[in-house]
Amino acid sequence: MKRINILFALFLVFFSATAQDAIIDKNSTYDYDFFGEKIDSEKVVTSSYALSKFQEINTSDTLALKFSAIVTDVCMAKGCWMKLDLGDSQEAMVRFKEYSFFIPKDITGKEVIVNGVAFVKETSVKEQQHYALDAGESKEEIAKITTPKKTYSFIANGVLLKK
Repeated sequence: MKRINILFALFLVFFSATAQDAIIDKNSTYDYDFFGEKIDSEKVVTSSYALSKFQEINTSDTLALKFSAIVTDVCMAKGCWMKLDLGDSQEAMVRFKEYSFFIPKDITGKEVIVNGVAFVKETSVKEQQHYALDAGESKEEIAKITTPKKTYSFIANGVLLKK
């Protein structure tokens, strides 16, 4: 019985240490602009941890998540979506809950914290072409989009933009 208790204690210590490695200790004195619901910068996970969670879920699953990442692309029409770098050449497509807020169009390369729901979806050719048009891609680039693709998606209820 003592061995089981010791193994259980070791398991808890290991699991706690592993989970803590994924959490970013954000200094609450950072200045952020917020969009959507007001969220805090506490218990934010890294983009690489978010990628691992995206890779674990199926197309019918959802997962509550708050993570930090760098913006790679923004809707140039309205600021109604953005793409975030998850690392390992992967991105998350972020849209905003009930289309209730927008973000600035000039934030590519900046750090954000997003809070909301992660899921995986298959994005149609038509939808990919629409996003490419919004991003200002050329007609030639848009024409190259010919197959649906698996997309890591996120509906954010709040966004913090690092000033």
